[in-house]
Amino acid sequence: MVRRALRLLIVAGILAGPSAARAVDPFEIQVYDGSMVAPGSLGAELHVNSVIAGRRSAEPPELPAHHQSHFTLEAAYAVNSWWEVGAYFQTALLADGSFEYAGSKLRTKLIAPPRPGSPFRWGVNMEVARIPERFESGVWGSEIRPIAAWSPASGAVFVAINPILDIALAGADRGQAPSFEPAATIRYVRADLLSVGVEYYAGFGPIGLWLPASSQEHYIYEVVDVLRWKQLELHLGIGQGLTDASNDFVAKMILGYR
Repeated sequence: MVRRALRLLIVAGILAGPSAARAVDPFEIQVYDGSMVAPGSLGAELHVNSVIAGRRSAEPPELPAHHQSHFTLEAAYAVNSWWEVGAYFQTALLADGSFEYAGSKLRTKLIAPPRPGSPFRWGVNMEVARIPERFESGVWGSEIRPIAAWSPASGAVFVAINPILDIALAGADRGQAPSFEPAATIRYVRADLLSVGVEYYAGFGPIGLWLPASSQEHYIYEVVDVLRWKQLELHLGIGQGLTDASNDFVAKMILGYR
């Protein structure tokens, strides 16, 4: 009953039209909060997620997501207080037990200097990626990820929204309108201890040529962040797919060092 109700909410206001699908990023399942490593310092994150139950078919040469596990190493360097650069190295453990290189990305993140007393944080992250066609048929792609975050003075609540635009640079989708893939989170925060909340991810398809509701991806994740450690981050999440095109059940973890 709940799943059907969520589907009806997703369908409302969406136009259906034929288009190729570009999936929600299966390697970096994260909502950007506008934070950065300290100026002049390095940071590293290991992203791990596993599709415990997922899509069992895919359009060749792409591989089905079912029982894939993904391991992404991210390194970041803060050039100054508002500019951070980073790189990703992706790998995948497939259902048959084989381990494969799954692409790399370069990114640059710009964060607006905070205004005294303002509860808002603004920024943008831009990426360019080269992904083997077994994991992304277009091979070359880019992403523009605006970042908007809000937290009151008490710090007890945190909200962030990333209205992501995914742009194909090669393949059948090249020249098509950017695909709209929003991500958002809302969390209750207990300072210096942990935060708990939910995250939402979606893939609506190219702007103005929206995919039919049954071909869109929509996910809800329940997440926990450990905040007790100053230099280490631990993020855990369990995700459920809300549509037929989504993976049914995904577990994820982010382990970071700053």
